[in-house]
Amino acid sequence: MVEQLPEGLVTPVLVVDADVLDRNIARMAQAARTGGFALRPHAKSHKCAEIAGRQLRAGAVGLSVATLSEAEALAAAGVDDLFVAYPLWLDAGKARRLHRLADKVALRVGADSAQAVRRLADAVRGSDRRVEVLVEVDCGAGRTGVPAAEAGRVAEAAAEAGLLVVGAFTFPGQGYDHDPGARERAARDEERALAEAAESLRERGLRAEVLSGGSTPTAAHRRPGPVGELRPGVYVFNDAQQLAIGTCTADDLALCVATTVISRPAPGRLVLDAGSKVLGSDRSPWVTGHGYLPRYPDAVVTALWEHHAVVRLPEGVPAPALGSVLALVPHHVCTPVNLADELLIARGGVELDRWRVAARGANT
Repeated sequence: MVEQLPEGLVTPVLVVDADVLDRNIARMAQAARTGGFALRPHAKSHKCAEIAGRQLRAGAVGLSVATLSEAEALAAAGVDDLFVAYPLWLDAGKARRLHRLADKVALRVGADSAQAVRRLADAVRGSDRRVEVLVEVDCGAGRTGVPAAEAGRVAEAAAEAGLLVVGAFTFPGQGYDHDPGARERAARDEERALAEAAESLRERGLRAEVLSGGSTPTAAHRRPGPVGELRPGVYVFNDAQQLAIGTCTADDLALCVATTVISRPAPGRLVLDAGSKVLGSDRSPWVTGHGYLPRYPDAVVTALWEHHAVVRLPEGVPAPALGSVLALVPHHVCTPVNLADELLIARGGVELDRWRVAARGANT
């Protein structure tokens, strides 16, 4: 956890503890080796070439991304094996971009409809490398993805359009819940859905060699079975949400926002200079507040405005002085990273470097 902040910071700024970051990356990589699964981390959490390089050197087989522009940014930084884990709907511009990307890197793309795979096939026809397709199935999160039994139908449409279908993927988003048993149930839901999807593909004579799932909350609940690849993302940093559901401890929090106390308008209330334009406004309804203050673990960030974070301190706890710089761990780390130009890398209160968020705002 970032306990010592460098002196003289211009706040707000995202600060990463280099030691905790490296430890988190190494721990997940070791879990992959021990558990016998391929690790393809989701880069949407960090969007940073330096962190991508650390993950690949630790043993990741490639990276997952959410958008074409994330893929383009990481490809430009030298990452040459990417999975767009998203059911792309290609317009003319995105089709041209996807074709150019397929000429440069080993590329997988997600799909969950026959209409989408036909557009995909048209886009990549004649590319230098053959694009692989994974059919997305819904394992209970209620987001994108077809029912597992219908995976073969989408896969067959992709194959008929000339695409190379290699398997299926899913996202166990229902594991993000305060119920202690949610992670275990979500992991089992994922296994059942991917096993059924694989059978649906094989019934049509299609390959199901890649069955990809996983998230940071469910990664530790993986067991031997159909799922061969996991795509956790938040684990590199962790955040207040992961702390609340027990996925990590406070010692595993690698990223914070360094923020200054700008106001103490009433007893027990203070205001910080990191609002929703820095932290984002994403918050789970069952988590108290909009972030976690390591120095004041029982304090609550009660409200965010664009440039204000209002904090309520427990009764009897002295407020920090005006001008004090505090570490504030975001509720959900992916949004603050997407809003930042750079990450300040520190160790023991000393600034080591600043890393550009290469895919900042890469939402298309």
